[in-house]
Amino acid sequence: MQGEHPSLRFPEVRAAVEALAHAADLPPPLARGWDAFRADLFDWLGATCGFQLDNVRNQREHLVLLLANAQLRAGGTLPTDHPADVLHHSIARDIRRKLLKNYKTWCSYLGKRPHVHVPSGGRRVAQGVGPDTRRDLLYTALYLLIWGEAANLRFMPECLCYIFHYMALDLNHVIDQSIDIETGRPSVPAVHGVDAFLDKVVKPIYDVLEAEVKFSRNGTKPHSAWRNYDDVNEYFWSRRVFRRLQWPLSPARSFFIKPGNPGRIGKTGFVEQRSFWNVYRSFDRVWVILILFFQAAMIVAWDGHTPWFSLRYRDIQIRVLSVFITWAALRIVQAVLDAGTQYSLVRTDTIFLAVRMVLKVLVAVGWTITFIVLYVRMWNQRWHDRRWSFSANSRVLNYLEAAAVFLIPQVLALVLFIRILLLPTAARGLSCGARLLENSA
Repeated sequence: MQGEHPSLRFPEVRAAVEALAHAADLPPPLARGWDAFRADLFDWLGATCGFQLDNVRNQREHLVLLLANAQLRAGGTLPTDHPADVLHHSIARDIRRKLLKNYKTWCSYLGKRPHVHVPSGGRRVAQGVGPDTRRDLLYTALYLLIWGEAANLRFMPECLCYIFHYMALDLNHVIDQSIDIETGRPSVPAVHGVDAFLDKVVKPIYDVLEAEVKFSRNGTKPHSAWRNYDDVNEYFWSRRVFRRLQWPLSPARSFFIKPGNPGRIGKTGFVEQRSFWNVYRSFDRVWVILILFFQAAMIVAWDGHTPWFSLRYRDIQIRVLSVFITWAALRIVQAVLDAGTQYSLVRTDTIFLAVRMVLKVLVAVGWTITFIVLYVRMWNQRWHDRRWSFSANSRVLNYLEAAAVFLIPQVLALVLFIRILLLPTAARGLSCGARLLENSA
């Protein structure tokens, strides 16, 4: 979009193009034939980080349109004295925040500090961009260049976050003109050179995906034997990735070991095992409700009277409490099924997962034994006293106290589930209500 391009007749497009043109004072890249006065931020990033020329052109047009459209839509909210052909700093910042929202969330989840350093305020140039606005544009352009050249890696958003995390760090070092402590020279990106991003980042990861697909024999192998996009992407959900994969990418890392070779990394998240037991495991809460209700209904119906009449008797009430024994036993089944279907995830570096599986089984067994012992003690005391005496009722109270403790994690899980389910709906409702109020006003 240079010279007499037809789109330049729009002031918003001219503002976006002008904002991206301030690259003359940036550290010159190692590329030969660099002309700082004719290059813009995309040219500088392409030469510095090794992006392909066509990708640079495509993403330049992409960002220009994003900036121009955003400034056009925000025309009524901008200061009245702001020129239409000058990019407002809030436009660049809003687009950067939207594009990097997933990256910020990923960093927060892993407990990592984002490598996006933009001052909250700074010097601004009347007919151009200030240093902080240029940083907004550089981070946005870097992410778009990574996304544009990632090809099928776009199906792995957290993988792109990992790549951006380190490339943004390298970008910060270059912009700040940091000195490399190993060479004593100005820092250069770990990935640089002609088509370096494609050859050193995209292709190695894509080769892993290609090998997994071939190993799957067109998807006929069991799901636990090979990884798809989601499985590879889950590798980037853990802090271990920073220690095991590191940067720059090296083919010697275990991540790049092809299927069938020792040391290969398998699935790191959920493993789907083809089994009839998945009918129970996937819908365990539904099965628990149905089984417990059936047991309680059978106990009450066996008395031969109407439910509200039978439940007046203490014997029937105590027999209904046996549902907690069944509930604890069903938790044993669930814990065993979890261990049986997810055992392939256990490795040397995930030993905690094995410990958690064993603890789940032991806790479920412990609760089952506890309820059985307390239940038997209630009835023994009742038959010893020939009635529900004070001692027998004390045993009942002990049983109910144990049941209350047993229910605490179940209730918390239910509350969290309802909160996660209803929170987006409530937020949308409040947003719609606010819009209606604005329109009515």
